[in-house]
Amino acid sequence: MAVFAYKAATGAGEVVNGVLAGASRASVIAQLQSQGHVPIRVDEAAEPKKSRRSFEWRRARVTAEHVGDVTRELATLLKAGLPLDRALGILTALADNEALAIVLGDVRERVKEGSTLADAMEEQGAVFSRFYISLLRAGESGGALEVVLERLADHLERARETRSALTSALIYPAILVVVAIVSIFVLLGYVVPQFTEMFDGVGQALPLSTRITIAVGEGLQAWGWVLALCIVACVMFMRRQLAEPGSAYKWHALMLRAPVAGEIAVKMEVARFAHTLSTLLHNGIPLLRALSIVQDTMGNLVLSRGIRKVTDGLKDGQSLADPLSEVPYFSSFAVHMIRVGEESGELEQILHQVAVTFDRDTQVTIKRAMTLLEPMLILLLGVVIAAVIISILVAILSINELVI
Repeated sequence: MAVFAYKAATGAGEVVNGVLAGASRASVIAQLQSQGHVPIRVDEAAEPKKSRRSFEWRRARVTAEHVGDVTRELATLLKAGLPLDRALGILTALADNEALAIVLGDVRERVKEGSTLADAMEEQGAVFSRFYISLLRAGESGGALEVVLERLADHLERARETRSALTSALIYPAILVVVAIVSIFVLLGYVVPQFTEMFDGVGQALPLSTRITIAVGEGLQAWGWVLALCIVACVMFMRRQLAEPGSAYKWHALMLRAPVAGEIAVKMEVARFAHTLSTLLHNGIPLLRALSIVQDTMGNLVLSRGIRKVTDGLKDGQSLADPLSEVPYFSSFAVHMIRVGEESGELEQILHQVAVTFDRDTQVTIKRAMTLLEPMLILLLGVVIAAVIISILVAILSINELVI
């Protein structure tokens, strides 16, 4: 079948443009007439959808923030009574991101061709998550698309706030670490070697601390490029390790065992689990299907594979809480609350409370950790710089004593 670009007038007198697939130009004209349109121009298109696929690499630029904003705006337009295709057209025209405009334009064309919004968005690859598509499909089947879009926007906004809080908390420590590393490298690699010539003609053994400092400085000056290559190699090695499921599982397990980072990771994952499952259940998604979707949203492979075993347990007739209690590192408090929710028949509400509780606990834990980390980094930086300066001053004082 060929693809035809058309321009037609609607029954209300509005001029619309789009593409349709058909065996011939006459069949496309018949399709338009059956939809109540008056064809103005119908021409065979040169594979427009393939040209859109040539922009596939740009779709990686459509961020979670873009998706959240579009979801909120689409819900608002639909609540105002606009038809779906017109709302998508407005969002496409207003998009300030080229990749986002391409995605929305493609979605609009598919909707105009008769696809559901969920199906049209599903064909955009990884731009819209499986969780997002499942909720959309449930909303369309229940006739409450704008309500589901609002809930999706709320969910995405909560996830964005969590990421922003974590990023904001890490900015200052990251700056401290960078400043510390740069300061130490400048001191040892460029400042300390300047004193070498002065110490060479002393004819007296320098203090041990000074000799060590000078050796480290000369080593950085001569072999600093090797150290830089080692750092790059370590980064590439870690990226490759995390790209392989088996190695990534081990690193994720190691992260969960870390003293403070592990606690934060577990709380974030439990909050994500509870938020996602609560939202899916609230929109009528069956528990088994909801759990399979939740498994894909988990960021830690250890917990994700644990949720898969929970799904198997439900298929065997178990309750949700029993197999969930066997998931490594999963919060026992969350399991207890979920068991209470199952027994009382209010699982969805209890999951929401668990999500809110763990979101709050995550924020508190991050703030507490950063409160301890920042002075420790400052103290460490001060100790290292002081040690370098003192080692040089000790040598200078010993030279002065020799001269006197």
